[in-house]
Amino acid sequence: MAVKQKVLLLGATGETGTSILKGLQESGNFDIEVLVRPTSANKPSVQKIQEQGIKTWCIDLSESSDLISALTGVDVLISAIGPQDVLQQKKLFQAAKQAGVKRVVPCAFITVAPPNGAMLVRDEKEEVYNDIKFLGIPYTIIDVGFWYQISFPIVPSGKVDYASVIPSNTIHGDGTAPNLLTDLRDIGRFVARIISDDRTLNKYVYTFGDILTEKEIYRIAEELSGEKLESTPMSTEQIEDRVAQAKAAFSQDPQDPMKRMFLYLSEYKYSKYVRKDNTPAYAEYLGYLNARNLYPEFTPLSFRDFFAEVLDGKGRKVYSS
Repeated sequence: MAVKQKVLLLGATGETGTSILKGLQESGNFDIEVLVRPTSANKPSVQKIQEQGIKTWCIDLSESSDLISALTGVDVLISAIGPQDVLQQKKLFQAAKQAGVKRVVPCAFITVAPPNGAMLVRDEKEEVYNDIKFLGIPYTIIDVGFWYQISFPIVPSGKVDYASVIPSNTIHGDGTAPNLLTDLRDIGRFVARIISDDRTLNKYVYTFGDILTEKEIYRIAEELSGEKLESTPMSTEQIEDRVAQAKAAFSQDPQDPMKRMFLYLSEYKYSKYVRKDNTPAYAEYLGYLNARNLYPEFTPLSFRDFFAEVLDGKGRKVYSS
């Protein structure tokens, strides 16, 4: 019998982390442990993980000696830390180096974008990636495009409002920018394959279930719902103005989480719809591996099937807990 890889997962209670945990469990190929910070120790979501018999380490990310103890014997360390705390991973990976972890997967899991200059969240992630490379730890970076769960329009009947994070319809630019999209549930399924694959060691990998423009998404929604959708246009100039406003507000108070989030969201739109970064062509230009080519036996969920589920009342609103 093959020896299972030991995986330690940070961020298992977040949206991405929950998907990763489930994907690892479904595969049956891993011994899984979870790392939580003391501020999260009493959350019901953490208690649910413990009730499944998964070993949980409750450690502050600044406590190097405790981190080394948790990381000793770990084959793969995966971080799905939240976007506000990306730079807190630095001490975690220093401890991983000392503990001899065989592969680290830092918190990426976003759209494809340039390493610097287009998005603050990407810039901070790349700062962590560079630390990992400086330390010489084997790594894999995994980006997943944008989730289906935050990419669908609402319909006039209100049928899908229950699952919508932002119940409004905006077409950015001319609506023809293609984007890599992945169902949140498939992220963990991709991760389980990627971390077991020697071909992905010291590589960037991108996943997707579909590549769609906003106009294509709207056509699918109209076809499946039988309803005519209305939308509000947002020009390239308006997108650029939003970024400028967000940067100005953020510069006045960089510690304000709402201003930081407004900047993240504005820069996502600029990168996706103006620069058109989140595409297979740009990913391959940057040197990414295509997960769909690596694992042709795995068929991820399509956007069409996802939206049909939402129309049928089987969707789920993300960030609702």
